[in-house]
Amino acid sequence: MAIRIDKKIVKYEVVKDEEDEAGAPEAGAAAVPGNVVQMHERLERPPMLLGATYKIKTPLSEHALYVTINDIVLNPGTEHELRRPFEIFINSKNMDHFQWIVALTRIISAVFRKGGDVTFLVEELRSVFDPRGGYFKKGGKFMPSLVAEIGDVIECHLRMIGLLEDEGLDEHQRRLIEEKRAQYEASLGRQQAGAACAEGGGEAFPEGAQLCPKCQHKAMILMDGCMTCLNCGESKCG
Repeated sequence: MAIRIDKKIVKYEVVKDEEDEAGAPEAGAAAVPGNVVQMHERLERPPMLLGATYKIKTPLSEHALYVTINDIVLNPGTEHELRRPFEIFINSKNMDHFQWIVALTRIISAVFRKGGDVTFLVEELRSVFDPRGGYFKKGGKFMPSLVAEIGDVIECHLRMIGLLEDEGLDEHQRRLIEEKRAQYEASLGRQQAGAACAEGGGEAFPEGAQLCPKCQHKAMILMDGCMTCLNCGESKCG
């Protein structure tokens, strides 16, 4: 209904619903008690942090890199207990990359302490390519750059503390890969297949296998006229 205003307007204000003024949560958002500590950049560093150190040995350098990721445990002993990455350090005897490694670790640590979803760092780092070419890790996995392998380490750590779910193969896919591998080894013969496999990373794939574009392992073989990956099940034939 329209209301006619005959007097001069001297002031006004926006009227909100009581729910809006109380800061009602968005639809679908889980209610979090006010005493639950969330990750934010003003959170002080405790005297002691839990962490893990990962070794990176590449053919690009004589010396290995040691990546240490320390975690903070929020709300310990409660149902809201959560382990989040807090800082990262990278050490090596090789000083060729010292400048950009220090800059990278400081930026990543700042992102960790900012809070929120930090899993995007994995894909951002793994998409970095070295113009001089990448290399293969032990086990046949291709790394496009040293930065990409640092991203791979961060992914491994996030899976360990539960921030990333391990998207493994289901029972049907594992059974299919085992069948394909058994057929391939049977076609080569046991002795020939054993000699043709390269060791590394707990998995052995045929020496002549091609690089899989999905999982980046040298595990694609030609089976029944179709390129099939023995690591992730990727197939050119669908």
